[in-house]
Amino acid sequence: MAHIELRSVTKKFGSTVALRDLDLTIEDGQFFVLLGETGAGKTTTLRVIAGLDRPTSGQVFIDGVDVADWGAAERDVALVLQQYSLYPRYTVRENLEFPLKSRIRPHSKEEIATRVDRAAKTLRIEHLLDRKTDRLSGGEMQRVSIGRAIVRKPRVFLMDEPLSALDAKLRESLRTELKSLQMTLGATFLFVTHDQVEAMSMGDRVGVLNEGRLVQVGTPQEIYNDPHDTFVAGFVGSPPMNLIEGEVTGGQASARAGFALPLAANGKAEALAGRPVTFGIRPEDIVLGSQDGAEARVHDVENHGVEKIVTLQAGDSILRATAPASTRLSIDETVSFGWDPARVVLFDTGSGKSLRHSA
Repeated sequence: MAHIELRSVTKKFGSTVALRDLDLTIEDGQFFVLLGETGAGKTTTLRVIAGLDRPTSGQVFIDGVDVADWGAAERDVALVLQQYSLYPRYTVRENLEFPLKSRIRPHSKEEIATRVDRAAKTLRIEHLLDRKTDRLSGGEMQRVSIGRAIVRKPRVFLMDEPLSALDAKLRESLRTELKSLQMTLGATFLFVTHDQVEAMSMGDRVGVLNEGRLVQVGTPQEIYNDPHDTFVAGFVGSPPMNLIEGEVTGGQASARAGFALPLAANGKAEALAGRPVTFGIRPEDIVLGSQDGAEARVHDVENHGVEKIVTLQAGDSILRATAPASTRLSIDETVSFGWDPARVVLFDTGSGKSLRHSA
């Protein structure tokens, strides 16, 4: 286990800036998820921690020690990648044994056998130990790849989108297994992904990266319920938060699209009168059939089993709302809608920053 800290880390590749003045802390024994779009800097962050890339500026600490001059082997971290990195002509057992035969950290035959058997039992791959890895399914190969990391008992597990190549059902199963594994081992995990479902379901804490900058860090609930800017609001959540431009007039949200809905009567909204504001509201906080609401046209209805995702067109605005599966709606039907005023998040339209957190 290990405590990881990045201080003011910047990484450039020629004229391209991959990381910009990044400060990041991962506590000992924590499952930390780094979430961002493709090209946000997730993998670069992981490689800087692993010692595969040196930062252009800034410092990397492991357990309070500056590891700038340490190589990847000295840092004692384990990488689990999207590509399985297995030896196809080796059996599963031979693949698991391979990291333990390093000249830097040699182990006895008895210790190797014990660690391999323990990892195989943890990952439920005992029945595969004598099978060649080129005869395994994708999920089995990923389990073996994780097992190669486990047998080493590293200080930190670094995982670079290890589930993205798997089908949806298998991803869901391995999400649960990985989280359970981390809790069993009590190990420090850094898991990078572009999939917000993985981030929200697995992470003790989540860091959201945007163009090399860490824009918000918090628990999954904090990230979801209290986004610090419109990027986080629109990126986290499925469907994402609705973002509606307008201004505050008479204590109400007056949307540019031509409808008005109430805001919480706490005095804060009134102080913003006349200022361009973006109203953020989660789909589950929109109420269909509200008597005092605005009108919209049903543009689309997606059936998701336990609920429906309803796309509404209100003037020039497209909104998404969730509704019980029993709700009957027709395309092009006119419906009324409202929202929970206490759940509306206000953002500055110019900067995109949450007005709750801005100076």
